Amino acid sequence: MKKKFFYIAMVALALTGCSDSLSTIGSSDDNSEITIPADAEAGELLIKFSPEMSDILDQAQLSKTRAGKATRSGIPSTDEVLDILGSYSFERVFPVDANTEARTREAGLHLWYTVKFNKGTDLKTAAERLKQLGEISKVQTNGRIKRAYNTDSKRIYLSDKALQQKSTRSAANGEPNDPGFTSQWHYRNLGEGHYDFENLNKNNQVGAKAGCDVNALEAWKTCTGDPSIIVAILDEGVMYTHPDLAANMWCNPGESVQGAQTDGDGNGYEGDLHGYNFVTESGDITWTDANDTGHGTHVAGTIAAVNNNGIGVSGVAGGDGTPNSGVKIMSCQVFSGQNSVTLAGEARAIKYAADNGAVILQCSWGYNSSESSIINGYTPGPATEKEWAETYPLEKEALDYFINNAGSPNGVIDGGIPVFAAGNEYAGNPAFPGAYSKCVCVSSLAADFTPACYTDFGSLVTLSAPGGDLEYYSKIGEQEDEYWAETTTEQKGAVLSTMIKNGQPAYGYMEGTSMACPHVSGVAALGLAYAAKTNRHYRAADFVALMKKSVKDLDSHYQNGATKTYYMNHTTVGASPEIVQLSKYIGKMGAGLIDAVQLLNNITNKEFSSDMKLPNVYVGIEKTVSLNLAAYFAGQTGGFSCSVAKNGVASASVDGKTLIVKGLAAGSTSLTVTAADGTSQTVVVTVRKSAGNNGWM
Repeated sequence: MKKKFFYIAMVALALTGCSDSLSTIGSSDDNSEITIPADAEAGELLIKFSPEMSDILDQAQLSKTRAGKATRSGIPSTDEVLDILGSYSFERVFPVDANTEARTREAGLHLWYTVKFNKGTDLKTAAERLKQLGEISKVQTNGRIKRAYNTDSKRIYLSDKALQQKSTRSAANGEPNDPGFTSQWHYRNLGEGHYDFENLNKNNQVGAKAGCDVNALEAWKTCTGDPSIIVAILDEGVMYTHPDLAANMWCNPGESVQGAQTDGDGNGYEGDLHGYNFVTESGDITWTDANDTGHGTHVAGTIAAVNNNGIGVSGVAGGDGTPNSGVKIMSCQVFSGQNSVTLAGEARAIKYAADNGAVILQCSWGYNSSESSIINGYTPGPATEKEWAETYPLEKEALDYFINNAGSPNGVIDGGIPVFAAGNEYAGNPAFPGAYSKCVCVSSLAADFTPACYTDFGSLVTLSAPGGDLEYYSKIGEQEDEYWAETTTEQKGAVLSTMIKNGQPAYGYMEGTSMACPHVSGVAALGLAYAAKTNRHYRAADFVALMKKSVKDLDSHYQNGATKTYYMNHTTVGASPEIVQLSKYIGKMGAGLIDAVQLLNNITNKEFSSDMKLPNVYVGIEKTVSLNLAAYFAGQTGGFSCSVAKNGVASASVDGKTLIVKGLAAGSTSLTVTAADGTSQTVVVTVRKSAGNNGWM
């Protein structure tokens, strides 16, 4: 077979939208030329009303109903223009959820609407007319985000034979008994240099360096996860029935069946037991389309494949094999087969994650880097934060909502952490949204501390993590649709995780910044799990700062004339290599390689954190609220007592470590909880006629 560079395009994984596919048209004081991108959704525009229009929209019942659909806005000038343009309908971008509506309004997200015209409506004319209205602050098209990899590319699986051979080993030195763990160099790298697909090339001692990993095995001696931490995966649908993932899937307590056509919890989304499909706008999370790659499932496994269950692989925060010990995965599907989500759907997915308990947003996708090569077929994306914010304002507002509103002021973290892949165009500027200063942007490493040949880099990168680097010439073999490599030069390995094959659970290898990204999400989830167990509380920005301190140095590996052979045009058969001075990466791979042990140690040292405090309680009449007291009293697991100042307003009792508060009459009272060691905390209980358990009512 002809010699060629074997680069897996389907795992380059810069899930991308071209910079002109979702464009902001502007506001009423913007006189710039309007350009409608070719892939704009026909007959649709996204508009944001000015804040002064909020009361009028309410009077028209547009922003009060759950669906938020109507044929008139109630604003005479707007309706007049839209009548001229043709028949139309309004729909709120974000459905009404009574539990989160107050903070939705505070963020101004209730002012975003999708306006639908006849399919033949000239969008440029429509946008120009709407842009002149003072009642509307923003107008933009509603395109779709796109993959940058070829979904027809071959998958690389770990064969059943190889997995069975690995399953015969005995776990040693505290290793989990998952048979694939020994091939997950990205968790524990011994520098043996033979981390290949089938573990066939054991004599190849080139490529890996000991310690180039996230230090997971050592970290698991301290913490393996906690079910209170939820990670939302915006990607292809996660195979929630996969035997190595099912136990760690998030379950919406208000739902009972995935895909049910009822909204059991009233959050505006039907059948969202484990998450929601924002491509089809249904609870049917899918993974069986011929064009699905298993990407979302692969990412999920890196974060939370069930550890120590004797099958498959391990996850960074997958627990210890006992029930309910790992972090939870929420599937927010934004890619499905050949289809992808609209900008409005992407924004809904981000807000959904925050509103339903996720504190980490795992996003192995993004636009192309602004420095990506046009010659190599890339369309450069936004170059600066200002350009990105002006081009994708709804996306930015949704991310800001997650950053500011995920978590809880009284929980382990106040705010949320969006984690994005840096991109795979071998460019000197990472891609947005990851490059946004409030996001965590992740570059990719090979197994020897060097930057992967495809990774984007630059001063806007936050952290680095193992993403794999199959930088070698190879021959390709095929057997039952499974592919492997016969190494002829250096072999630096790919990332092993859960996958899907012909709609069935499988295991396999991928590489890319998409694979580096979930390592950072997983370590962040592990750190928050440990913080929850040790009663620590963080602001989101402070926890990110702590992660940036919890790293292995990379710059020292790039000094003293160190070089690496790169295949610059690595998607082309027979591309010539280039010797690159690694000094170009100094200071451009973020703070360093994320290290789980250092993060847990820094949490132990109580850096950037405070003690978790018992929150004020909000409860409806004849309703109850339960709290786990162990989360608010460090080291105490029982022996609690409680008292209420006004017994006619509320009652309280303790069952083991669970505090149960019941509302009796409208009003407020104080509640004191005392632990066995004599420490106590006093909070306010507010009882309202309408049930609720938050402070936004």
